[in-house]
Amino acid sequence: MPEMRRRRTVTVDVGGVKVGSAHPIVVQSMTNTDTADADATAAQVRALHQAGSELVRVTVNTEDAAHAVPDIVRQVDVPVIGDFHYNGHLLLTKYPACAAALAKYRINPGNVGSKHHDANFRAIIEVALAHDKPVRIGVNWGSLDQQLLTEMMDANATRAEPRATPGTSPWTPWSSRPCARPSSPKRAGWGTTASSSPPRSPACRT
Repeated sequence: MPEMRRRRTVTVDVGGVKVGSAHPIVVQSMTNTDTADADATAAQVRALHQAGSELVRVTVNTEDAAHAVPDIVRQVDVPVIGDFHYNGHLLLTKYPACAAALAKYRINPGNVGSKHHDANFRAIIEVALAHDKPVRIGVNWGSLDQQLLTEMMDANATRAEPRATPGTSPWTPWSSRPCARPSSPKRAGWGTTASSSPPRSPACRT
């Protein structure tokens, strides 16, 4: 078996848990409770910790959830990470106790607002710097900026040799697809998020 070599990365301290570089891989889980229910969320965080989670993520999607975060953190013995979508810049600035209690912030660059995304992103980073918190920037299909995605895919389709994800066919421009258009991520409820897939017309379903 060939020797496995890990990519050298910067070490990040997440509430006392070291992540990256030569440190062991860390197990992280996410709650599916309503974060505004502090007792229920804290109970699930404790259960996940007892099951082996070294970090636990909770969604912070409402003012009630942000208000409950410090109480949740006080009840547990594992670093708690805040998962923010669309309104993180507002919640982190309006609820500094929440910003201080969380061990890390998790955001998606496509989910920080459309018209003012740069300013919103900057606001989150400024809060993180003020509280000395790491930020995890995560990207997946449902959280990509849809305008940017469309522009890049259409530009790729005009190339002499369009690039394709390994194992797939070259992209067809979104503007030329009768069956699919990019859509925004859907909220799955109970504090979880689900990445959306492009909607398909009945004629495209197999």
